[in-house]
Amino acid sequence: MEHDTKTAPYLTSDKTSFAYVSARDRWPVIVTGAIDDIYRSVAQCDTADAEKQNEGKKIVEELARLKYEMQHDRQLTPIRDDGLPDVALYNHELEKRLVRRIDWRLLPMIIVMYILNYIDRNNIAAAKLSGLPEDLHLEGNQFQTAVSILFVGYLLMQVPSNLFLNKIGLPAIYLPACMAVWGVISAATAAVTTYGGLLAVRFFLGFVEAVYFPGCLYYLSCWYTRKELGLRTALLYSGALISGAFSGLIAAGIRANLDGVRGYSAWHWLFIIEGVITVAVALIAFPILPNFPRTTKWLSEEERALAIWRLEEDVGEDDWVGEEKQSMWLGAKLAFADVKTYVLLFLLLGIVSCGGVTNFLPAVVKTLGYGDVETLLLTSPPYVLCVFTSALNAWHADRTGERFWHITISLCVALVGFIIAATTTAIGPRYFAIVIMIPGVYSAFVVALAWISNTMPRPPAKRAAALSFINAVSNATSIYVSYLYQDWMAPQYVIAFSVNSGTAALAIASALILRIILVRLNKKLDQGIFVEGAINALPGRAAEHGFRFKV
Repeated sequence: MEHDTKTAPYLTSDKTSFAYVSARDRWPVIVTGAIDDIYRSVAQCDTADAEKQNEGKKIVEELARLKYEMQHDRQLTPIRDDGLPDVALYNHELEKRLVRRIDWRLLPMIIVMYILNYIDRNNIAAAKLSGLPEDLHLEGNQFQTAVSILFVGYLLMQVPSNLFLNKIGLPAIYLPACMAVWGVISAATAAVTTYGGLLAVRFFLGFVEAVYFPGCLYYLSCWYTRKELGLRTALLYSGALISGAFSGLIAAGIRANLDGVRGYSAWHWLFIIEGVITVAVALIAFPILPNFPRTTKWLSEEERALAIWRLEEDVGEDDWVGEEKQSMWLGAKLAFADVKTYVLLFLLLGIVSCGGVTNFLPAVVKTLGYGDVETLLLTSPPYVLCVFTSALNAWHADRTGERFWHITISLCVALVGFIIAATTTAIGPRYFAIVIMIPGVYSAFVVALAWISNTMPRPPAKRAAALSFINAVSNATSIYVSYLYQDWMAPQYVIAFSVNSGTAALAIASALILRIILVRLNKKLDQGIFVEGAINALPGRAAEHGFRFKV
């Protein structure tokens, strides 16, 4: 059957996309009207056959996406030289507009929330220089124990929290609610008068804060494709890095201007101010954050269908469908049975152990011999540099689709910093080592986090369990890292930087092992051999172009 492209509208389609060519002004009304009729017929179809229901649902989503395209782009689909619609160019431009909308709605708020998450967790390091140990009469290892106890609660809550978030599908409510709770707990630290009270507050702070970071990693993986995820993960983690830069400046300002005001020490004001700000931001986040693509009310029905469609096209299989489809225990079982989970665990464990230096960075910088305020100010530059290097590294990793070298080269830079710091006390080389070790660790960290979601794309319950389990166990290293930076170990902290060098080597070895595993699995996929945990020849671009693990 031939179509007259000059006088009548017509629709061309393939398995994954739609395009249209029509008369000048009549096509939007004619075609979208026809879509509405078909849409209503399919949506109102009542059948007890589950397979037909699922097929009807997909038709509805595809029609909704088509209607969205027509209503929001009044220009003709780009036409190739042969007179046919340029489907690839049209879909690319349409998807770019949607991704920009998602970015502006989602990223600024979760980054601000993570800045406060990290500040509330690590402000005890600045409080140490503002008189907290003296006021609470802490002795021996008690301060280190107060730091590490947070990670006990942090470890216990992450996996159950992510599985619960995956089950309910309402991150826009769950994440801000938990943020308000940890803000109250953080502010309550100012009321502590004993060592036991400090331990209790720190434990519960870690218990509630555990919800946020692994929850956000899973949250992002439900909105972005694999090629987009690395940069967005880096932007999220830039919140932690920005917090490192600003927390020193805030603490310096409070120490210089509020110490003794109304009878409170500087560390009291530190916890009060930062806790109140956290609660205020949590209340603002409720109406801003969207839920998952299928459950959000922020997008129109047509936009929602497009957001769902592109995620399915990325790997050839649908993502979060509904609460009834999310088995918490099956997801955990699949994650724990996959050997890649444990290789990724050792990779993250090594990196997070190296990053433990940030919990005691003011104490390390203090060994340069400057005063308290100057020391707090000198903790900012490494974090500022790290924001740029981690974003650049993640952007390039996404652009090239490569993961291994972006992680290992960054870790080699950190390794050089650890070795210099352990072998010299000269001010110039030592501060240079501090400046490069932080960017080296976290430039690798953000790419490694994206590698988890890239390696375990489906089902979403498995991805949620793997992200939370790996993040939880890797953060358990913070329990022993706290004892590597005791006062008697200053100024070189040889033991701490030697351990950091060893765990950096562990992370590099784990990345190499994972790369070997994924290359072998990709070769099996090339040969048409079934691979457990991969997307094996399902409909969509993932099947046509071949799903492959990113290495």
